[in-house]
Amino acid sequence: MTAPAYLDPRTGQTWPLATPRWCGPDGQPLLLTDLPGIGREDIAQGERSLWRYRAALPFLPEAPISLGEGCTPLVAGSWAGAPVRFKCEWFMPSGSFKDRGASVMLSLLRAQGIAHVLEDSSGNGGAAIATYAAAGGMRAKILVPDSTSPAKTVQSRAAGAQIELVPGSRQDCADAALAQAERIFYASHNWHPFFLHGTKTLAYELWEDLGFRAPDNVIVPCGAGSNVLGCGIGFGELLRAGQISRMPRIFAAQPANCGPVARAFLNQPLEAVRPTIAEGTAIAQPIRTPELLRVLHESRGGAVLLEEEEIAEATRGLARQGLYVEPTCAQAAAAFGHLLAAGTIRESETTVVVLTGTGLKSTQRHAELMGMKL
Repeated sequence: MTAPAYLDPRTGQTWPLATPRWCGPDGQPLLLTDLPGIGREDIAQGERSLWRYRAALPFLPEAPISLGEGCTPLVAGSWAGAPVRFKCEWFMPSGSFKDRGASVMLSLLRAQGIAHVLEDSSGNGGAAIATYAAAGGMRAKILVPDSTSPAKTVQSRAAGAQIELVPGSRQDCADAALAQAERIFYASHNWHPFFLHGTKTLAYELWEDLGFRAPDNVIVPCGAGSNVLGCGIGFGELLRAGQISRMPRIFAAQPANCGPVARAFLNQPLEAVRPTIAEGTAIAQPIRTPELLRVLHESRGGAVLLEEEEIAEATRGLARQGLYVEPTCAQAAAAFGHLLAAGTIRESETTVVVLTGTGLKSTQRHAELMGMKL
């Protein structure tokens, strides 16, 4: 295959990887050209992190920035009366799945000479970038809305990141990041395609977890969609490499209060955005919606919209099973119940529900769900 390159998936135009970029010349989101994938013989068996799949990356940095991310538990359990496997992605250094993307993205960028990065996120994305920048001796600046609770930035501040409060909405914060991207490299977890090649390691890991076979179904919470796209990329590579015979069906779970991807898939009209307890997926305008829809359609998967009480009940129900997670990722369990009831998924199938973030980051929300005051 030809050398990996940046790709505009909507026009087919490519650019060499040698010059770091986070978007196309017209501000369009980029992916990478297809990679060939790897087989089990290419796994670095002695490596206890996602870097065991280093051979699947577009290039290998001399010194990866790693804190042992990946290799998260795949726990057999049950939900809505059916067997399921919970992939516990919060078993990561910063407490969320975004460590996969941060580790790979910052490792590759540092190898290309980038030493100072910009991110806009008041949640798990900012925490992951701050954590891995610190581990890699890089400088990080994180922009957050000025309405953000100070508690949400403590983790990033502790890692040494510079925090800038931006007046206005979350969109105002994103706009401010775009303006500053002319001065500091914009290593956005939503924009940079290297991040997706970190999240794709989830697919490789599930393949290995399940005895080198693909599950029938993978259900993920979806905001900007890096796990949906990562699974699409990773399982696509495994299919291309002849390691699996078919793609698993990929399903996106979103709150009804802010579910643009699910509404587009289900051909439902967009509605005004309302507050949701699934804060991590409250992305009103995902930049890669066409690519997300392509993954859902091509994998024969789908999307589920969830009401607030359903998300709350799933959050409580998982905690009662010992799985203390953010309401954001509890959506995936709630969606599994929907898909079972509709007959879309059968009990006899191997289904993975991806749980993306620790409940320790949403203690206030858990307290509210239990009627407690902190």
